[in-house]
Amino acid sequence: MLLLKAVALAVRELPEMNGFWIDGAFKPSDAVHAGVAISLRQGGLIAPAIHDVEKKRLDEIMVSLYDLVKRVRAGVLRSSEIADATITVTSLGDQGVETVFGIIYPPQVALVGFGKISERPWASNGLVGAKPVIMGTLAADHRASDGHRGGKRKVDARQRAKRRRIAE
Repeated sequence: MLLLKAVALAVRELPEMNGFWIDGAFKPSDAVHAGVAISLRQGGLIAPAIHDVEKKRLDEIMVSLYDLVKRVRAGVLRSSEIADATITVTSLGDQGVETVFGIIYPPQVALVGFGKISERPWASNGLVGAKPVIMGTLAADHRASDGHRGGKRKVDARQRAKRRRIAE
């Protein structure tokens, strides 16, 4: 939930990562509809949308995600949930994968991937210790935005998560 909210807040500030590439042009979205990659029990993957993620509290995102997974597995999604995702968020951390390099699902222009939480050496105030770290990646369609701006917002999302300002 925390990562979905962090991505939603970051792309709200980077509108060229939130929308669609249609008919040779970028069409931005006013809202963040995060496609969440969900594995199907019989095999395969689907990434239906949680609508308006940037406006939801963390507990609302959790309820929406639980409901979405339940309905995916029951095969009762709404057509808007399949077609409306403006950015996809995927995670393979629960499977032990450290880094995810996802493929953008057209007509979307961006995908954010997260791996597992790992302890890494971390220096702070002249001391080195172990700190839990999660690897996040960004796949972006460079027709819509360059990597520099996307990388800057990725850093912003990380800093926001570190400060625990996600619930704002």
